[in-house]
Amino acid sequence: MLFAVSCLDKPGHAEVRTDNRPAHVAWLKANGAAIKAAGPYLSDDGAVMNGSLLIVEAEDRAALDALLAQDPYLHADLFDSVTVRPWKWVIGAPA
Repeated sequence: MLFAVSCLDKPGHAEVRTDNRPAHVAWLKANGAAIKAAGPYLSDDGAVMNGSLLIVEAEDRAALDALLAQDPYLHADLFDSVTVRPWKWVIGAPA
């Protein structure tokens, strides 16, 4: 099952994001079999990263939660909110 995971950063936490980004990107790459797409949300002018969107394949919500619990951004207390929704990839899905 696919899940869309939308994470919004706490206001004023740009430095937390920057400091933990290398570890977060390494975590994404290490879990590339499950993480189908990922990238940051940006400010309106595109200059500042302020959240994350991940498309993750997991057996169920418990397996997803176990994977997300390993994210360095979570351990750094970066996120103000995390929303998870089951998702179906229709347009642009890999073959």
